[in-house]
Amino acid sequence: QVQLVESGGGLVQAGESLRLSCAASLRMFSIYDMDWYRQAPGKQRELVASISSGGSTNYGDSVKGRFTISRDNAKNTVYLQMNSLKPEDTATYYCHADVQSVVNSRWSSYWGQGTQVTVSS
Repeated sequence: QVQLVESGGGLVQAGESLRLSCAASLRMFSIYDMDWYRQAPGKQRELVASISSGGSTNYGDSVKGRFTISRDNAKNTVYLQMNSLKPEDTATYYCHADVQSVVNSRWSSYWGQGTQVTVSS
């Protein structure tokens, strides 16, 4: 009933940019906070950026000033503009969303399958 599909990953050189997208397909749910997480091999998954339904944003310290999260509520889509990419940004990037059922008001959490970002030096 809720599906998150990421796109936009790829291989770039250090200093270049990428834009990730995450489109949510959902029926009978309202979507609230949307986030981007990332996980590098051998490391824990970490929060990259989050955005509320009202547009309030929060960023991980390592990406502040370089990454920008935005969303289009009409399209249930969240974006991550990544500038000045560094090799340490290499990871699988996951979209995450908190949703509420319009039927029973229960909250749920969903993850996308991830998109790979590789930054070469």
